[in-house]
Amino acid sequence: MNKNKETIKKLPLTSDIVFKRAFSREGSEDILKALLEAILDKPIQEVVVKNPELPRNLYDSKAGVLDVKVGIDKNIICDIEMQVQDLKNIDKRSTYYMATLETDEIKKGEDYREIKNVIVINLLNFEFYKRNSYHNIAHMKFEKTKENEYVDMGYTEEEEIATSDLEMHFIEIPKFEKKNPEAKTKLEQWLWLLAGREDKLEMAKKENKEIKKAMDIINEMSMDEKEWELYMSRQRAILDYNTGMRDAREEGARIKNIENAKNMLKEKIDVQIIEKVTGLTKEEIEKLVENK
Repeated sequence: MNKNKETIKKLPLTSDIVFKRAFSREGSEDILKALLEAILDKPIQEVVVKNPELPRNLYDSKAGVLDVKVGIDKNIICDIEMQVQDLKNIDKRSTYYMATLETDEIKKGEDYREIKNVIVINLLNFEFYKRNSYHNIAHMKFEKTKENEYVDMGYTEEEEIATSDLEMHFIEIPKFEKKNPEAKTKLEQWLWLLAGREDKLEMAKKENKEIKKAMDIINEMSMDEKEWELYMSRQRAILDYNTGMRDAREEGARIKNIENAKNMLKEKIDVQIIEKVTGLTKEEIEKLVENK
């Protein structure tokens, strides 16, 4: 693609494959580190990408899973993923990722005290939680003490966190865009970049070298035919998966309606009522009668 960097159409970082390619490539450790520092709000000394390669099941029936597993400062294992679409399961999916990472650590460690902290970061290109924040952090917390189970141990303040070893982040990009903040903080700068609003980053790219480098990487990727082929192939795989899931749901509903119609016929319910209840045509219902 022989296009000027100023006019070239940009690959979207809200695509999971573009996000993974940009942040897990060799030489991108500094921008990944800066992104994680902004999200976790703490300094990081070192990051190591554990899965830089693309999975072999990238275009399979489930459209693959494109997360980035990162070792942070030798005591944290982190999973970060750009979630492209709302499959209504991000809460369970995030819990599964956390449990898998924790299980892997238990297998490796002989001493429970040496197990690494686990953090799961979900960058969501959709709204999910009914909360008035675009960045929600979850820990394993205790419920409020029940009155009938209260024991006066002299604690003026009770501990709220059951363990600090588990942490989940949910960043909903559409909520961030709705808030429309200035790009003053590091997190705001990174989220505007993920949202594809480079116009918000004119000052940031002068002051934040990692933001500038990330923008350069996106520009470079956007001029590469192979990167576009990967992106388009990924989009087709997701579309095919969604179509297959929709067709499966429709077929499942149809089978259920046929079974309901058969049961209603046994009860000698009027065909017109069966039509209204099941959505089957009169001809389809008559065929069921013929095949009894």
